[in-house]
Amino acid sequence: MKILHIIWSVDLRGGGPIEAVLQQARAYDNKEIEIEIACLDAPDDPGVLACPLRVFALGERRPPAGSWRYWLPWVKYGYQARMVPWLKRHLRSYDIIVVNGLWNYSIFAARCALVGSGVPYVVFTHGMLDPWFKKTYPIKSFFKQIFWLFNEGPLLNSANAVLFTTTDERERSRGSFWPYRVNERVVNYGTADVAGDAPAQEETFRAALPALGHRRYLLYLSRIHPKKGCDILIDAFAEVAPTHPDLDLVIAGPDDVGLRTELETRARGRGVAARIHWPGMLIGDMKWGAFFGCDAFVLPSHQENFGIVVAEALACGKPTLISNKVQIWREVEAGGVGLVETDDAEGTVRLLQRFLALDAAAKTQMGAAARDTFLDKFEISKTSGTIAAAYREIIDERSS
Repeated sequence: MKILHIIWSVDLRGGGPIEAVLQQARAYDNKEIEIEIACLDAPDDPGVLACPLRVFALGERRPPAGSWRYWLPWVKYGYQARMVPWLKRHLRSYDIIVVNGLWNYSIFAARCALVGSGVPYVVFTHGMLDPWFKKTYPIKSFFKQIFWLFNEGPLLNSANAVLFTTTDERERSRGSFWPYRVNERVVNYGTADVAGDAPAQEETFRAALPALGHRRYLLYLSRIHPKKGCDILIDAFAEVAPTHPDLDLVIAGPDDVGLRTELETRARGRGVAARIHWPGMLIGDMKWGAFFGCDAFVLPSHQENFGIVVAEALACGKPTLISNKVQIWREVEAGGVGLVETDDAEGTVRLLQRFLALDAAAKTQMGAAARDTFLDKFEISKTSGTIAAAYREIIDERSS
């Protein structure tokens, strides 16, 4: 089975979607499944050069962030003239096409090439139909409804399946835009198990943050973005910090929207700036070392369709402290692998207070349960098989 993934970018700073593609490709290795990628990156972009899969980079180098050209609407949307004709020429070289995400030019190109082509395709929305966006950005949502009428809507409504990673994501997506007539399907989602020497990885991470030293810390690891709740996490940490003077907070991840300066100002205002550390984006041993060294992983997101980082924390045997807008919260709560609260200031304070009130034995038990839950529900060799089975079923239906 030969699969083409259409995606905005292979840059790992894009978070879960590209990470999921790479993890699935590793899981499919030697299983007669071949994955290739078409994206809007330039051929010489670092992410393209580092990608282990065959990538058809159909764009040109984007202007630097902050330059006047960077803010041009067609540049922000990702317009690249080569993508539509390339897709139309090559679609039939693949057994199935997987479209990742919404609201960018790769989706427009996918609609132009796929709808009416007879080539089987599916769409992963990756949480981008969640009503949180409509509530938080009403003006953007107005324009998205217009786009939906001639682009996203026809693409999704004509797809062989629109794939959701949880039942929550599927149900929250319904009715976000009109008309909505999609063939819904929930598939298991996961990530690869952690590899390497945990003590050495932790030492590598701590050595890179001398201000942290050997202090205890809570870990946030994700994009620094308004939807992730970093502001309320800082406020909540400021509430518990006076009674836990040996505890720090690490906020790790790429800052593509320029939010970090505002958050650092917030931390200074709350008197906890010296106890919050900002290592930037972490990959490889640095990332795993950050997980292994933390007391718990924290993600108070306002919207999260799955959260691969949550599964990664579970793989490392770490308690996860999340909001009930991270859409695997039911699995976290039912498995006793962490704590769940509302995605507001009060809920995030409760989240930290409840965890810090636990004794050492309860925290150890929670960590052990986290590891077991990962292996049972989220380890990639299990979840990738169900996704591949869904692809094969769709291909068989189309050919019969």
